[in-house]
Amino acid sequence: MKHVTLIPGDGIGPEITEAVKAVFEAAQVPVVWDVHNAGLASLEAGNELIPASLIDSLNKNRVALKAPITTPVGKGFKSINVQLRQKFDLYQNIRPAKSTEGIKTRYGNVDLVLFRENTEGLYSGLEMYDERLGISDSVARITHVGCQKICDAAFEYAHKHNRKKVTIIHKANILKTAGKILLDAAAKSAARFPHIKLEDKIIDNMCMQLVDRPEQFDVLVTTNLFGDILSDLCSGLVGGLGVVAGANIGRDMAIFEAVHGSAPDIAGKGIANPTAILRSALMLLHHIDEHGQAFRIEAALEKTLLNKEQCTGDLGGKASTMEFAQHVIDNLAAYAPGGIAVEA
Repeated sequence: MKHVTLIPGDGIGPEITEAVKAVFEAAQVPVVWDVHNAGLASLEAGNELIPASLIDSLNKNRVALKAPITTPVGKGFKSINVQLRQKFDLYQNIRPAKSTEGIKTRYGNVDLVLFRENTEGLYSGLEMYDERLGISDSVARITHVGCQKICDAAFEYAHKHNRKKVTIIHKANILKTAGKILLDAAAKSAARFPHIKLEDKIIDNMCMQLVDRPEQFDVLVTTNLFGDILSDLCSGLVGGLGVVAGANIGRDMAIFEAVHGSAPDIAGKGIANPTAILRSALMLLHHIDEHGQAFRIEAALEKTLLNKEQCTGDLGGKASTMEFAQHVIDNLAAYAPGGIAVEA
């Protein structure tokens, strides 16, 4: 059995994590949940924003599933997500965006994986504010080491998963030194994998081309702020933040998360869509080498998404969060481990 830290978050977080737990239990996934919370829910319970017990659990288990967490606004608190990424050097933010037959958008053939550098850039937290002059300076710190690590990760992923092309996104025409560091790192990574095509795009042109012809792209790599923006754009191509997975991965630690918000306006109503966190949990299963279980649950999930009556309201159905999870559970019977259909 694999021990996994579970961070239920707040808002709709506890509801959607219960859905994942129910599906995993029904599928007999060999995972034991070690539950610890953070953020607003933890603070309101009289604990720290990031309790020491959570840090201890993460250090012990080295893998976690995280629901959306609210960081109190306007009170000087630093983002929980940023703190966890920087503390554990989770330098890879990986965001797949793939078209799903049951989720209709104007695009039908998107299959992208975005690698966003997760610890540097404008999110380094290097800000200086001169109240007298009303000037705020934010430093976008880019390093050779950080760029090389994210480029290496992207090319290694592309090689492992038989991807054909890696696109580097930058603004080197304006941010000349920062852009050069990223492009030089990409060229060094590409030299190890000559069978994978390397190209680069300027960020503004990249946004236009993604909306115009997303099918021309495969694996994308960029810096922190550009990656934050592009990852949401890519999500929009395939149905939105409610249906895409996310992962934060370092050398020996990984936190998988739903990347949408905590949606306090619908919290407690039992209507939240658990697809994003379930797909993040499937990435977690692949990470711990439970590939057969991941493919089986994915097949059951995609069968559920094909039937609108079995979906939550945001996908055109009327199912509650747990009813949706139960439909996924019911559909598990149609598949063996590995996602292979069972003959009737």
